[in-house]
Amino acid sequence: MNFLTNLLPTLSFPSALNVKAGRRIELKSDSEIETMRAAARIVATVLKEISEMTAAGMTTADLDDYAEKRIREMGATPSFKGYHGFPASICASVNNEVVHGIPRKRKVIKSGDVVKIDTGAYYEGFHGDSCVTIAVGKVNPQAQRLIEAAEEALYAGINQVKAGNTLMDIAGAIEDSVRANNYSVVEDYTGHGVGRNLHEEPAVFNFRTKQAPNVTLKPGMTLAIEPILNAGSKHTRTLSDRWTVVTLDRSLSAQWEHTVLVTESGYEILTDRTKV
Repeated sequence: MNFLTNLLPTLSFPSALNVKAGRRIELKSDSEIETMRAAARIVATVLKEISEMTAAGMTTADLDDYAEKRIREMGATPSFKGYHGFPASICASVNNEVVHGIPRKRKVIKSGDVVKIDTGAYYEGFHGDSCVTIAVGKVNPQAQRLIEAAEEALYAGINQVKAGNTLMDIAGAIEDSVRANNYSVVEDYTGHGVGRNLHEEPAVFNFRTKQAPNVTLKPGMTLAIEPILNAGSKHTRTLSDRWTVVTLDRSLSAQWEHTVLVTESGYEILTDRTKV
């Protein structure tokens, strides 16, 4: 789940959360990391199952009901539900919806839709957070390329995660990947630290900027890395529900996210769906 960012001096989500730039970045202990692995595994399990079950004719509310049921069955609580008033356990953003789409019973999924599902689980004091983009049925080639480019950008950023590298190494790799594929990266939203709180320092940008501290990565940091790509303009606007964000030019949008641990030797993807 993203931060809405006005860069410095504050970050906010969507305008209620106030995380001061420069606040201490927490390094997790071995026992805390083990708990985060469990929280992240729950998120990965739910997203894997939703990715496999999503089909034309379902509603985004169906997916939300399923996610909440499964998160609770595994002993966790949904991180998003009630978070600054958000009414659901997942963000379900379809086609030109960028982030924070509210699941609705009247929102019927169709073949060809591009569906972003973002969710989090709170387990024994820690959060996991991840997002997938699902191609429903047969999507057009342009949509498929966008989805693949967004995932490629995510892994370009993740591959820069290692002790001694910086946040701008991540941001630069993501930006370069997006530009190489001729898409735009949404600059209104960033990734973030994650742990005891759903949103923690540092902000994890998806583009190079001198308006944020270029933090050096250290073992024990846990980051939610989440690039968002638009097929057209990078610009967005928020609908009257005060949550759902859409592309200004109505172009398609795609997003992927993982919770990633900085280790001594590199990184560990805590929300890896291939390991559940």
